[in-house]
Amino acid sequence: MNSKQVAGGLALLVVILVAGYLWWQQRIEPEAMMPPVAVPASPEPPAPPAIQHPIAVAPVEQPLPPLEASDKALAQAFAAVVGDKAWRQLFLGDRIIRRIVATVDNLPRKEAPVKMWPVRPVGSWLETVTTGEMITLAPSNSRRYAKYVKLTQLINADVLAEIYKRFYPLFQQAYVELGYPQGYFNDRLIVAIDDLLAAPELSEPPKLTSIKILYEYADPNLQRRSAGQKIMLRIGTDNARIVKSKLREIRRAVLGP
Repeated sequence: MNSKQVAGGLALLVVILVAGYLWWQQRIEPEAMMPPVAVPASPEPPAPPAIQHPIAVAPVEQPLPPLEASDKALAQAFAAVVGDKAWRQLFLGDRIIRRIVATVDNLPRKEAPVKMWPVRPVGSWLETVTTGEMITLAPSNSRRYAKYVKLTQLINADVLAEIYKRFYPLFQQAYVELGYPQGYFNDRLIVAIDDLLAAPELSEPPKLTSIKILYEYADPNLQRRSAGQKIMLRIGTDNARIVKSKLREIRRAVLGP
């Protein structure tokens, strides 16, 4: 390439750069002359809901285990309250805190999946009475829950509340992991207890309707109740009153005076 070619190439490059600069200036200068437009500020994230029932976490002599490794320590604590035999017979020993948290959260809802319960299912079929086309819950059905209700009567609410407070950080962690990053588990526990306490006490066994292999309450007012209240209806009025009495004790023990 000779000197004339180099000079010609440089001149062409200068022309391209100058032309490009002028084109760019023509594009941005009108925009630059426009008055600035106020950009609306992004909305602030909503504040977390206020805690309704703050819990005083009990001091611990030893650090709590990680949530994933807490089953052994919690099983030992609960077995000391209900008895080792009853613990092994009636309760499930894996994912204890996660099971409790999920069940407490589900009880005030329409469904409380059995697979997440911390206790073993009764293991026998619902007992009913059929008269003509009418189906009612059998009065004898309440006997299916006798061992659970008897255990409920023996529980010391104050001791149970102390265990709960000791392990509360793990309950809170499990609740956050369940999908409530701004939730407070103790508030949800009180909601669940109050919902159970509000279960109606029937003077006679409720009427049922059969849908395939399932039963529903014939009374729409009963059928639309929460999963927890349906459990209270199913165990029978006498059993429900015993359970409610213990729930009131636990509520007082958890919240304090």
